[in-house]
Amino acid sequence: MRSIDPTSISERENYKFLIGSIIPRPIAFVTTLSEEGVLNGAPFSYFNIVSSNPPMISLSIQRTEGRQKDTARNIASLKEFVVHMVDEQNVEKINKTAASLPPNQSEIELAGLTSIESVKVSVPGVKEAKVRLECVLEQSLELGGVNSPGCDFIIGRVVQYHIEDDIYAKGRIDPRGLAAVSRLAGANYAKIGDLFEIERPK
Repeated sequence: MRSIDPTSISERENYKFLIGSIIPRPIAFVTTLSEEGVLNGAPFSYFNIVSSNPPMISLSIQRTEGRQKDTARNIASLKEFVVHMVDEQNVEKINKTAASLPPNQSEIELAGLTSIESVKVSVPGVKEAKVRLECVLEQSLELGGVNSPGCDFIIGRVVQYHIEDDIYAKGRIDPRGLAAVSRLAGANYAKIGDLFEIERPK
């Protein structure tokens, strides 16, 4: 087995090693509002659950040469955002939102997504997602980097859930119905494959 010191390889090589080995990764499609009122949308696969009591999620938003992305800047300003699950039906449109646009241009309009009003936050969500989570900022940390931060690590507290009726019964979500897609490396994605059960030891 090969052994590699992360400090001996480039940032790009570290990136490729991590995204190639930590798979599959869930994808959060995040909507935010700019100070000018522009609805921003972007997908992130450095995303996961932090806690269920209270319900919290995490996003790691990478910086480019120390510069914050619109999503991180908007969350820091308004302290509200909406997270959507990416699925087989919406992944093509959401992939279009990964394009680099100026802050005054909406990725939601570019991708032909439909905005929908939220219940507890001022940031709209998108109608095309089967699950969306209205969030408020719990904590934000600047992490990594040599001369300036390499990423914004954001913890959001979920204040409202939205889910399609036909995939939710008795407090459980049907994974086949959700049809979430996950991120691999490069241009590769994965669908839900074979399901199997293993009982946890008592």
